[in-house]
Amino acid sequence: MIPYWRLSAYYFAYFAFVGAFSPYFTLYLQSHRLSAADIAILMSLMQAMRVLAPSVWSWIAERFGFRLVIVRASALLSLAGFSVFFCAGSFAEFFAAMALMSLFWSAARPLMESETFAHLGAEAHRYGSIRVWGSVGFVATVLALGQALDRFPVDVLLWVIAAVLAAILACAMIVPAAAAAPERREQVSLRATLARPEVRALLGACFLMAAAHGALYVFYSIYLVAHGYGKALVGWMWTLGVLAEIVVFTMMPRVAPRWSMRGILLLSFGVAVVRFLLIGWGVDSLAVLVLAQLLHGLTFGAYHVAAIATVNQWFPGRLQSHGQALYGSLSFGAGGMLGGLISGYTWETLGSAWTYTLGSAFALTGLLWLAHGWPATTRSDEN
Repeated sequence: MIPYWRLSAYYFAYFAFVGAFSPYFTLYLQSHRLSAADIAILMSLMQAMRVLAPSVWSWIAERFGFRLVIVRASALLSLAGFSVFFCAGSFAEFFAAMALMSLFWSAARPLMESETFAHLGAEAHRYGSIRVWGSVGFVATVLALGQALDRFPVDVLLWVIAAVLAAILACAMIVPAAAAAPERREQVSLRATLARPEVRALLGACFLMAAAHGALYVFYSIYLVAHGYGKALVGWMWTLGVLAEIVVFTMMPRVAPRWSMRGILLLSFGVAVVRFLLIGWGVDSLAVLVLAQLLHGLTFGAYHVAAIATVNQWFPGRLQSHGQALYGSLSFGAGGMLGGLISGYTWETLGSAWTYTLGSAFALTGLLWLAHGWPATTRSDEN
């Protein structure tokens, strides 16, 4: 039996944290008079910790079979690290708090993705119906906080995030361990898998897609507020993007049999090129911003489902946690860190429009790399 609701509850809580942290924590940091560069450095710490830490945690999990133990411990220690923000006031103290929280929080996602696919087994196509609850959690938190921050001081954010981290811990404690998958006779090595050009193209393109989203995740809320939009509307704009993501997640089980994963990924990268140009140069038009947020369904929703399903296919058996860790480290980790740090510099030197244009260039480079490195004729393009 698949523990559908317990897995879904974990994803709901996990992405409720993302919904509270990513759109609004930059506003909290800005309230302490930090510069754009300082904010970018602090927010990029989340990605920096996701470069190396997931691989270490995944190695420990696969070596000793501690996958769920690490997920639960990371939830507890993330909450402990975040509590440092309550007494932080200087950049150095913010840096220490962010580093502590990020070190442990980065451990959970790739291990939980592996645990989910282990529970699903032959029903991997149902992943989207579980992951969609993460998007619901994101939407619920973004909407509630967008309204609350128009009425209450931004410091209330600390209490909300701490409560959500506690909820993640509670949900992690009720997720059961999946039965161990039977060992395959032909075990492909990690080195042999990484030697395949289509694998390198996918991971490299995912790195660039995350870099393309760097300015969005670090500065989007600040960007809208600076152009006269209220915090409640900011919450609705984030929500709109995730609602589009939810629609895509629910459609993927029907779309996947008709499209190759490669085709879905190429479409997502092409749309990302257009999306970031719209955000950068169309900020004065609410209609353009709405269109750009609707495209999030493709630039993240379809992209993530296709990428993670392909990683699950190409890294079988004992390689699964390693594959998910590599995907997370190179994309959300290294790519997100690069995009965030570069945007922190270009935001104050080139301006917001050219910063988002750079994100579009990252997406275009990823599109070309993926198309060239993963030819349509390769057997890995099979669904």
